[in-house]
Amino acid sequence: MSITPLPPPVAGLGAPRLREALLAASFTPDGLLDLLGAPAHAALARGETVPARRATRGVDAPSAVLTRLFLLRRPVPLAEARHALPLDAALGDGWLARDGDEVRATVDVRPYAGDDGQDWWIVSDALGHRGEARDIVLGVGGASTTLAGLTPRHPVGRVLDLGTGCGVQALHATRHAARVTATDVNPRALRMAALTLALSGAPAADLREGSLFEPVKDEENAYDLIVSNPPFVISPTRAGDGGGLTYRDGGMAGDELCRTVVRESAAHLADGGWCQLLANWQQVDGEDWRERVADWVPPGCDAWIVRREEQDVTQYTELWLRDAGAHRGDQAAYEEAYAAWLEEFAARRTHAVGFGWITLRKSGAARPSLVIEDWPHTVEQPLGDTIRTHFARRDFLRAHDDAALLRARYVLADGVVQEQLGTPGDEDPEHVVLRQRHGMMRARAMDTISAGFAGSCDGTLTAGTILDAIARLLDADEVAVRSGATEWLRPLVEQGFLIPAE
Repeated sequence: MSITPLPPPVAGLGAPRLREALLAASFTPDGLLDLLGAPAHAALARGETVPARRATRGVDAPSAVLTRLFLLRRPVPLAEARHALPLDAALGDGWLARDGDEVRATVDVRPYAGDDGQDWWIVSDALGHRGEARDIVLGVGGASTTLAGLTPRHPVGRVLDLGTGCGVQALHATRHAARVTATDVNPRALRMAALTLALSGAPAADLREGSLFEPVKDEENAYDLIVSNPPFVISPTRAGDGGGLTYRDGGMAGDELCRTVVRESAAHLADGGWCQLLANWQQVDGEDWRERVADWVPPGCDAWIVRREEQDVTQYTELWLRDAGAHRGDQAAYEEAYAAWLEEFAARRTHAVGFGWITLRKSGAARPSLVIEDWPHTVEQPLGDTIRTHFARRDFLRAHDDAALLRARYVLADGVVQEQLGTPGDEDPEHVVLRQRHGMMRARAMDTISAGFAGSCDGTLTAGTILDAIARLLDADEVAVRSGATEWLRPLVEQGFLIPAE
C-alpha cells in the first residue's frame, strides 16, 4: 500500500524550545546509545527497529518516549508526550499530529554528532517511506557520513551544498563557512534542511530550489567550496522500472549527471576553491574507466579521484531495486524491472559501475595534477585534512624537479610505522614495509636504503645529505645512491609517508 508522507513541520519559534527539550531528555547521540545499548543502536542505524522497540519496552523516561515517537514512529499517549516535550508548540509547528488521545510524529528526528561532538538532529522522512513516494527525503546514511568526513573543514567564505536533501552537509558547513547556500530540486528537501538547521541551532542557510547549478547561475560571487551528494544512481527513468526517485535518480542518461556536476563546478569555484562529491560512473566495454572519469575534469583544476568499489550490473541492479522496495511487490513486475535495467546497461555497453569520490581544486595550473586510483581498502575517517595535504604535496612535487627534491628536507608523517617480515629466527627480514596508521592507511615495501632514509627524516638534514651518509655507511657509490633515490622518494612524498619540512 502506498504511503503519502505528511507535510513537514515549519521552522518556527518552537524549534529552540523543542531543542531544549531534546537536550533535557538526553535525546542525543550519546544519550540514545546509553538508552538502547550498542547492538540495538547499530541495528536502528540500519533501519531495523525491533531491537530498539525491545530496549524501550516499558521504559517511560522522556528519552524512550522521544525514541518511540521520532525513531520508531509509534504513537504515544498525550500525557507521555507532554512530559517529554513542549506539546502545544510541537503540535502547532507540525512536528506532531494528534490522533484521538495519542500523538504521532510527522517526521524522523534523529540525533547526530557534529564534527566536534556537538549535539545535532537531522530531520527527514521515515525510512519506511523509502520507495513509496517519489519525493521522499532520506536522512543520514553511509554516503552522507562518508562525504561529511571527506570534506576539508578549513575556514571559508562561501559554501554551496548542491542537492542538500535533509541538510546534513549544509549543517556541517555552517561550522566553518561565513555563508552557506543549499539547493535542491525537491522543495520538500529544502523544508527538511531548514528544519535540520533550526533544530540543531545552526545559522540559517540560503535555500534555493532548482536543478544542479541552475539556482546559482546568476551569482556574481564564486564559492570557496562546493559539496555534493548528488542523485548519482545510474538507472532507467521509465515508469515502473524501479527508477525515478528524486533522492537518488537524477533523470539523466547513464552517468551524465555526475559528469555535469564535475564539468560545471569550475565555473562556480573561486580561485583555489574546492569541489567535493560522491559519484557513480559507468565502466564501459573496451574503455578504461580512469580515462572516462579523467575526461570529466575541467581545465585548470587539480583532481584526486578514488574508486572505492565496483559492482557488476546485476549486483548494482539488485541493490537499487531493493532500495526502492521493488523486491517486496509483485514478482513479475520485479523481474520486468530487473530486465529493463539490464537492457539499458547493455545498450550502453556497461558491464560494471564504479563508486567513489571526486575532489577538485581550482588551481589554475598549466599542468594540473590528476591522480586516479583504485583504493577499496580501509581508510580512517575523517579524511578532510588528508585530502588538503594531498594537494599541498602535489604542489610541492610539481614545483620540484629531481635535483630540488634532494635539496629539500622531510619529516616522517605522523603514525607511520615500520614492519619487518620474514621467517622467525632469520637474522635479516625478507621485507621491510612502511605502513600508515592514519588517513589512507597505505603500505609500501622498502629496501635498505629507502627504509634507512625514511627513519632518518626529522626535518634537520636535506635528503641529499642523508643519502650520502647512508651510502658511506653501506660502502656504496654516493652518486648511484642519489640517482636512484628519486624513483622511490617522489612516491613516498606523493602518498604521504614523507612530508616536506617547509
